[in-house]
Amino acid sequence: MKYSLNIERQMETDASTLYQAWTENFDSWFAAPGTVRMKAVINEPFYFETHFEDQRHPHYGRFLKLQKDKLAELTWMTKGTKGAETILTVKLEPAGSGTHVTLSHKGFSDEESKNQHEMAWGFVLEQLDQKMQEKKSRQ
Repeated sequence: MKYSLNIERQMETDASTLYQAWTENFDSWFAAPGTVRMKAVINEPFYFETHFEDQRHPHYGRFLKLQKDKLAELTWMTKGTKGAETILTVKLEPAGSGTHVTLSHKGFSDEESKNQHEMAWGFVLEQLDQKMQEKKSRQ
């Protein structure tokens, strides 16, 4: 049995900025600076690391679908997916001055992996919105 999750969040950040964050600027909000090897090209492999509590967390994947300012779908492999090539889909829909984000993550091999990612994604989306708003206020 494969496990999946869905998270929806209203973001203050506009869709174009969020799309760029997911496809070109991962190190401005998620990845450790200097670790990103990523091109927003279908089937082009990518790699980046996050650093947490003095530990490296490598992430691997490739883009499956890209629709500018609307959708990024990518494979996602980490220690947390236990070797499973999961699929992460981020849909962006303009809503007022911000964006309604729907994040779907599917293909987990067990409930534990799914639950860990579900908890983390809520925090990650909040962090993304905060960092993009901070960046905007500095401009």
